[in-house]
Amino acid sequence: MTVSDSKLRTELGKVKGLGTAHHGVSHWWMQRMTALALVPLSLWFFYSLVTSMLAPNVIKVAEWFASPVNAVITVLMLVATFTHAKLGVQVVIEDYVKSPFAKYALLLLNNFICIVFGAVAILAVLKLHFLDVAAAGV
Repeated sequence: MTVSDSKLRTELGKVKGLGTAHHGVSHWWMQRMTALALVPLSLWFFYSLVTSMLAPNVIKVAEWFASPVNAVITVLMLVATFTHAKLGVQVVIEDYVKSPFAKYALLLLNNFICIVFGAVAILAVLKLHFLDVAAAGV
C-alpha cells in the first residue's frame, strides 16, 4: 500500500482491513472450509460407492440409503459440494466477466442452478432414506 492509498482509507477501514466488497476473507475462508470438508466426505462416499452402492442388487442400495448415518453424511457432502461449486464459479464470473449485465445475470444463474440442483439431490437422498424397502417390493 502506498502513502496515497492510505490517505484514501478511513480509520475504520484501516483497522478492519476490509476491501471494497467487505466480505472477501469470509468468501475465501468458506471456500477453503468446504474444500477441506469435501476431502473426507468424498473419500467416504467413493468407498461406499465402490463397496455397496454399485451392487447389482437394488435392495442393497436402498438399504444403504435407509441408514441414518449414510443419509446424513451424504446430505452433508451434497451441501458442501454445491456450496463449494457456487463459490468457485462465482469467483470465476466476478474475475473474468466484464459486462455488468452479463456478470449479474450469470451470478444469478449460478445461484439458481446450485440451489435447485442441490435441493433436488438432497430430496432424492431423503426420498431414498424414507423409502420403505419391504413395502415397496423392490
